[in-house]
Amino acid sequence: MINENIKKWIVKALEDLRIAQHEIAFPDDEISTSPVCFHCQQVVEKLLKAYLISKGIEFSKTHDLEHLLHLCERADGKFGNLHVANLTFYAVEARYPDEFYIPTVDEVRECLGIALLFKNFVPRKLGMDEKDVNL
Repeated sequence: MINENIKKWIVKALEDLRIAQHEIAFPDDEISTSPVCFHCQQVVEKLLKAYLISKGIEFSKTHDLEHLLHLCERADGKFGNLHVANLTFYAVEARYPDEFYIPTVDEVRECLGIALLFKNFVPRKLGMDEKDVNL
């Protein structure tokens, strides 16, 4: 049985994923690219944090996916096969007008692809299956 706190992290990650998937279903010129990339970043961040919590591994308050992935890899080397590309960038920089960066639709698709890889990988590492959180 999965710990309720960990399950909540997974559920929140899946909510972010649903938002991204809903938005990407629009025609390319109607996709709000920055929010989609942000939500994809959040999917990966929350999944990695769920895994770390499950292993009792402490982590600082961070959006740095490379750092979180490295911590996961120390617990399970198979995390070394995953890559977050530049997804961390979308946690803060792409969200505020100071940097004013608008991701392309191709970037959106790449971000969603990464989020889906983690969505398929991390819950299984936690011993979860589809019935556990509607994967």
